[in-house]
Amino acid sequence: MKTNNQQGRAAALAVGIYFIAKSILNLILGGSFIDIVIAAAEAALLFTGLMFINYIIAAVTVLIVLKHLKNNLSAPSENIIYLIEAAIDVICAVFLCIGKNIREHFTNKWTAFFGNK
Repeated sequence: MKTNNQQGRAAALAVGIYFIAKSILNLILGGSFIDIVIAAAEAALLFTGLMFINYIIAAVTVLIVLKHLKNNLSAPSENIIYLIEAAIDVICAVFLCIGKNIREHFTNKWTAFFGNK
């Protein structure tokens, strides 16, 4: 796939790499291997630059943060790693939505991805 903004692609990939690193950390802390697979899929989707993928991944990220927020806030001293992770996740989600270079990267048409011109 082509990219319309190299800096945007690099920034999107940095977010994807963060997701993978976070999944590996969570696996060490008691998560599941499927989280790594999902993070790798998200990173691959971020690489494609397909329209609206950045918004979809940002929304999913925020929904996951909200899902776990109540439990993480119930014992903040024990869950400080997860609270820091949640803050970084929200920053990444916002960055995917409002970063000018990132938004320019996500302009590839879905028809071009599936081979239709």
